[in-house]
Amino acid sequence: MVTPTYPGVYVREVPSSSRPITIASTSTAAFVGIATKGPIDEAVRIFSFSDFEKLYGAYRADSFLAHSVFQYFNNGGSVAYIVRVVGSDPTNTNNPANASMTLMDRGSNAQSTITIEAASPGIWGNALEIEITAGTSDPANEFNLNVYEEGSNRPVETFENINMLSTASNYITNVISNSNYISVTVLANSNSTGVDAIGTSVAAGAANLPVDDPVNEVQMRINIDNDGFQDIDLNVAVTDGTVTDLSTAANVVTALQHIVRDLLSKNHSTTPDAAYDNFSAVESSGIITLRSGSNTPFSSVVVAEPSDRARDITGYLRLGRLNGGMETIGAAVLRPINNTSALPRYLLGDHADVGGTNPVASVTRGSDGPALANDQPYIDALNRLDNKDDVSIITIPGVSSPSLVGDAMNYCENRNLSDCFFIGDLPEIYDEVGEAQAFVGGISPKNSYGAMYWPWLRMNDPLGGSEPIVVPPSGFVAGLYAKTDAKRGVWKAPAGTSAGVAGANGVTVNLTNVQQGLLNPTPYHVNVIREFPAAGRVIWGARTITSDASWNFVPVRRMAILIRVSIYNGIQWAVFEPNDVGLWSQLRLNITAFMMTLFRRGAFQGATPSEAFFVKVDSETTTQADIDAGIVNIRVGFAPLKPAEFAVVLLSQKAGQAG
Repeated sequence: MVTPTYPGVYVREVPSSSRPITIASTSTAAFVGIATKGPIDEAVRIFSFSDFEKLYGAYRADSFLAHSVFQYFNNGGSVAYIVRVVGSDPTNTNNPANASMTLMDRGSNAQSTITIEAASPGIWGNALEIEITAGTSDPANEFNLNVYEEGSNRPVETFENINMLSTASNYITNVISNSNYISVTVLANSNSTGVDAIGTSVAAGAANLPVDDPVNEVQMRINIDNDGFQDIDLNVAVTDGTVTDLSTAANVVTALQHIVRDLLSKNHSTTPDAAYDNFSAVESSGIITLRSGSNTPFSSVVVAEPSDRARDITGYLRLGRLNGGMETIGAAVLRPINNTSALPRYLLGDHADVGGTNPVASVTRGSDGPALANDQPYIDALNRLDNKDDVSIITIPGVSSPSLVGDAMNYCENRNLSDCFFIGDLPEIYDEVGEAQAFVGGISPKNSYGAMYWPWLRMNDPLGGSEPIVVPPSGFVAGLYAKTDAKRGVWKAPAGTSAGVAGANGVTVNLTNVQQGLLNPTPYHVNVIREFPAAGRVIWGARTITSDASWNFVPVRRMAILIRVSIYNGIQWAVFEPNDVGLWSQLRLNITAFMMTLFRRGAFQGATPSEAFFVKVDSETTTQADIDAGIVNIRVGFAPLKPAEFAVVLLSQKAGQAG
């Protein structure tokens, strides 16, 4: 509340009683079917056929999923969900499996270090090849991993500069986290905490040894196990008698080891840790190697020039990366072994030699699982859409049986909001009207949440064959649903000369008017795809399967779905508000405004709002008993637009008039 204290104008913002209801989307399709690869047991949203190819692979001869998704986007679709269906084996001996391979590390006692697995189940993973090469930025500690498809010389994915240290930003599981082809699991082994996990600093090679100038160039800095750089002056070892001079390589490494073990470790803490206490410096053929005394992936030795660069000895000793030396952390031993010319790539899921000293410890072949014995896996897969509230169209391309159609339409009707519509295909082998009639007659249960389309269509073979292939109509139809919704609205029937089918070369059965006249009426309601000289190939039917005359037409059912979902989403604010005339008035206002928006767009039958719709929420719809039970009842009615299926022209002669 405003608290006035001075004469003048006070302005404050108050909540509006107007809460606009957004029109729900009606054109997001879900496709259920067999794919080469991709996630199983989940519905994944995609925005293009390119997305489909990346996740699920390309076309298959035994499935029309890819063809239908392509034609959906080709005919006007923009968003889709994909549910991949696979078979299962009750004996668990042939279930779908991911191709995988376990690689050995680089330790002297090599052990399994990582398992690389195909991103999804299927035999497709058996054709993936893995190449391990030295990292480009730090080859002593990092590696590159390239993924190839068998037979290709161009990698489909490249991951560079991978580190096996778990705290590194470029740790392997951080780098390979969003791959479309593989996943990686790091395996625990004794090398990660054993003798092989030792950080080192190794000189580039013999040069300027022994040291000629023990007075000036005798300083450096050293950082052991990332504990921080500490200063080293080799003259200290001469002064305290550890060595007589620094003129030999043996004396230099003795001085280094003495200073780190006996001086730095004591300065480091009252209880010296193993990294200092067991530090070693050795020389062989003029090459100096410094080793941390610890045995962990975090073990490391890093050398740097001193603050007084005039006294720098690292250049003489060739220690440090700036001087051409090599510095490795303990985790470097956990890297998989680089490929060589003798073994240029590792084949995922299929490697001839495994185990022993071979870089490949084991492989598991990928499997598609058993062939589907019946339609039940497709029906079970529909449950993966339960939590996808934006799905409004469902199709199972090319899979046709009366029981499947009935179950799919039943699923659409019994979703939480009854918010989906099923597009079904009649079997491709049908070429007679009687076969189509018999199929529809066998569908049970029948409702208004689905429509059937026939015949199938021909399209160019995407696999390069010279002859067109035959594909189901559902993908084309789903795309035209989306296109019609966007251009005209869900209340317009997705049929007629404006519903031209793109991407098809023809239909498998050219039906006549008489034949369609046997399929269109009750009790069949088969929507036919016709080919006309002027219009081309078009959808020439807009009926649902139901025999209930109120819901005969596709746009009527889908319009009801749109209104139901929009109002449901738009009045959530009303829950727990005081259940009285104030709430009823706001609900009536908001829903009426929404219905007026649709009316102005031409979504209803009727010349005036009162003819087109009504919204009623008052003491008649919500009694005191309802209020006591926490219920507010809202009645919304609409006059649906129904398509003009039959244009009847009455033609007569006009009687002549004598002049």
